[in-house]
Amino acid sequence: MVNAVKVFKKTAPNGKTTVYLGRRDFVDTTIKTEPIDGVVVIDDDYLRGRRVYASVTVTYRFGREEDEVMGLHFSKEFQLACQEIYSKPMETKLTDVQDRLLKKLGHNAYPFAVTLPENAPCSVQLHPGSEESTKPLGVIYELKVFVADNPEEKPHRRNSVTLAIRKVQYSSADRFTRQPSTLASKGFTFSSGKLNVEVSLDKELFYHGEQVTPKVLISNNSKKSVKSMKCSIVQHIEVTMINGQMTREVASLETKEGCPLQPGDHYQKIFYITPLAANMSKFGIALDGRTKDTDANLASSTVLKEGSNPNDALGIVVSYSVRVRLNCGALAGDLVADLPFKLMHPGPSSLQSKADDIEFEDFARLRRGKSVDNQL
Repeated sequence: MVNAVKVFKKTAPNGKTTVYLGRRDFVDTTIKTEPIDGVVVIDDDYLRGRRVYASVTVTYRFGREEDEVMGLHFSKEFQLACQEIYSKPMETKLTDVQDRLLKKLGHNAYPFAVTLPENAPCSVQLHPGSEESTKPLGVIYELKVFVADNPEEKPHRRNSVTLAIRKVQYSSADRFTRQPSTLASKGFTFSSGKLNVEVSLDKELFYHGEQVTPKVLISNNSKKSVKSMKCSIVQHIEVTMINGQMTREVASLETKEGCPLQPGDHYQKIFYITPLAANMSKFGIALDGRTKDTDANLASSTVLKEGSNPNDALGIVVSYSVRVRLNCGALAGDLVADLPFKLMHPGPSSLQSKADDIEFEDFARLRRGKSVDNQL
């Protein structure tokens, strides 16, 4: 059986320009971001002295398009990079996929590599709350390859190719090695003693689809009793453009096992809970792909470069925590403990680049995780 490298292909409406990408996800390792590399094929007789440019724009939409009235806009668009890819030669080394494409496509094929700024935000989409929303909320990247006399010229749709791409982060297992834990206490008015809860995890980094196993240790040194307990995974979202913050429960488990926990009692329990994107009816849940896909993943935790200031983060910052809530009744209130952890994807496999053949697939027909919206 022959293994094939899957290459994404899209052609301009006039049929004169075709772009090939070996992947649509480009990884940010917090040290550097992979360049957006590919190959463009152009008819020689079509250029007539003009040049070919590749630009990367990011659209930051933080409100629904149908709510925009009287000139009010809930989106910002920035051009992060614009490079000439023909007739200027590429400065970086060719990748294996680019080298194979150049040999297969002939003399009209030209490689390109567009470099993103270090502080460019990661791709995140927020659930709009309804399926009728016309444009997705969040941070969306687009690569546009067009023919023009200069980079300032507005590209025409007829001779340009627009492809949606994503800037993603993968886990670095050697960076997250600690075993996190937290301790919370609550005292009660006109009552001596405190209610203590300790929450711990056996590791800091979890992968999407993996069970999170918080260990809960309760020491009731107060004169109140614990009626019930709830363990949940909370997604914390910070929208930096409007300085807004949201929290969403993406998994929860409530139990009365061992309850009521009387004064002087001690109790220990391990919860098994899996954060999933199945609860997509809530407005504002952060996802890593199209919101209409049933296999969409929750957005990964945002990881910053070591030594950088968290306040300098751009785009939409996502984090997760385990939240344990002990219910002590209507008058006594609740004791809440939060324990942060990381939720990410494992590093990508490099086996595909060693395949023997190349398989071309239309860019517009592919689903999330492989390609882009059908609108493009």
